[in-house]
Amino acid sequence: MNQLDEARERAIATYNAAADSYDDAANSFWDRFGRRTIERLDLKRGAEVLDVCCGSGASAIPAAQAVGPEGSVLGIDLAQKLLEIARTKAKVHGLRNVEFRVGDMLDLGLPESRFDAVVCVFGIFFVPDMTAAVRELWKVVRPGGKLAITTWGPRFFEPGNTAFWNAVRDVAPDLHKGFNPWDRISDPKSVQRLLADAGIEHSEARAEAGQHSTPSPEAWWSAVLGSGYRGTLVRLDDQGRDHVRAANLAFIRDAGIRSVEANVVYAVAMKADA
Repeated sequence: MNQLDEARERAIATYNAAADSYDDAANSFWDRFGRRTIERLDLKRGAEVLDVCCGSGASAIPAAQAVGPEGSVLGIDLAQKLLEIARTKAKVHGLRNVEFRVGDMLDLGLPESRFDAVVCVFGIFFVPDMTAAVRELWKVVRPGGKLAITTWGPRFFEPGNTAFWNAVRDVAPDLHKGFNPWDRISDPKSVQRLLADAGIEHSEARAEAGQHSTPSPEAWWSAVLGSGYRGTLVRLDDQGRDHVRAANLAFIRDAGIRSVEANVVYAVAMKADA
């Protein structure tokens, strides 16, 4: 299996596993940053939107609400279980202008210059070749349309992040990470450089510092279960998972942690009119 296929399969396994906790009430960060990404685009009624790595609809749902019944939203993700949740949420909100389907950002199979806005929230860093992924997204943006890339900023979920990986190292040193994939683009300049490498001459990027509330040890563990950390947990045996959980709960409790850092970078590029 090559590097690209391995990354794809890992993402599928991780987020299908995380689906059972992804929309836990403690994990409000998905909706918070997805909605914020859409708000920054100022979508017009009737616009057509593509949301890649859409997850359970955190940005696709508010996009569908923004463009109204005259517009449309297509959400694409690798994780079928997250898409099932997204479809249910769309029905609950009475939205008939949004469709969710399994798809790969590197092989969209969509017509060029098709969408008024293309969105990718916390997803572009999952592929080894991010430049190729951005090029694929940019191709389907219409002249005058926008591409929005949202990624994690520095110190992702600290100090909980370090506590998690320290506990993993205790039981499975080979799974311990000294590097997160989003570290490659965790500041505005690096995101803009990525866009430039993909042939996008003009873009704006803004860092936004923030916190995610963890009012209890269990709330932090919900964030672990409903996020990319789940991909590591599924590779541990029962004893290893029990150790990591106990160590994380103890750290949050004993250190009196009530929030973790949730810093984000928002980038937007507009394609010139033809």
